[in-house]
Amino acid sequence: MALNLARPLLLAGSLLCAAQAFAQGFPSKPVHMVIPFPPGGSSDAVGRIIGERLSEEWKQPVVIDNKPGAGTTIASAFVAGSPPDGYTLYLQGISTHASAGSLYKNLSFDPAKAFTPVANVSMSPFILVVHPGVKANTAKELLQLGAAKPEALSYASSGNGGSPHLFVEILANANNVKFLHVPYKGFGPAIVALIAGEVNFAVADVAIMPQVRSGKVRALAVSTPRQSVLVPGVPTMAESGVPNMVMPSYIAVLGPAGMPRDVTMGINAQIMRAIANEEVKKKLLAQGFEPSGSTPEELGSLLAAETQRLSQIIRSTGIKLD
Repeated sequence: MALNLARPLLLAGSLLCAAQAFAQGFPSKPVHMVIPFPPGGSSDAVGRIIGERLSEEWKQPVVIDNKPGAGTTIASAFVAGSPPDGYTLYLQGISTHASAGSLYKNLSFDPAKAFTPVANVSMSPFILVVHPGVKANTAKELLQLGAAKPEALSYASSGNGGSPHLFVEILANANNVKFLHVPYKGFGPAIVALIAGEVNFAVADVAIMPQVRSGKVRALAVSTPRQSVLVPGVPTMAESGVPNMVMPSYIAVLGPAGMPRDVTMGINAQIMRAIANEEVKKKLLAQGFEPSGSTPEELGSLLAAETQRLSQIIRSTGIKLD
């Protein structure tokens, strides 16, 4: 996806009237932004950048509420059960959210019905990285190594059911390869394990680039359909020998189902204004995120499409959580 920093600005302008009307009565107390991961990860970084700007606009605190665990379903259940008044928001990865219904049984909520789409915030690539000791310079070569010795190659993920876990399982199943999955509690511990040689490879976000530049790990490919300005010189999966493997990392804001239309549109307009702000854009890009933006309807369509796509993949490949 090409970088398009003009889109948030256009959306912000088109929704300005809604924001002005909305601002007259909201918020009158702190707003909680729930994040389903521990502090320090990619979603947490985006949430704090956006939350800080919204706090300035609203003149009310935006409280970051980290609720990690159970493949994000703890946080999802909490938000699904919260009052739909705009005072509880949910910052979540689209792919992780879209796959929850297919990966977890007996959920207390329906991922497709229990939430109100508010706004897409950012897009960034996942990066397939290997320990320097792994004798693979392309994604295709990594698959060839895996095919030669089933489950001999191990990979770290940020946790069961997350997008990095799904990405590798989809990749492995599509190519009849078996890797050994080693889940960690968050992105940070997974990368520490990779650098230490405890695992052979991982799917990481852009925060891994300092370790790539220092030679501690080697980048093989990005998950976006085209090379990313955030990861210059790293080929796509197709360019690295593996076609049909595209899974960008989208981060979006949701709310509980039943949020009033004016509340949803007002929060959307304020988020669009936030990511159109030059300082916010700089901070997001510095952390490895391309500001994207959307209307609630566009986000709803993206969520529905990803839910259908991932549920079909999960059913057909038989992916199961550890």
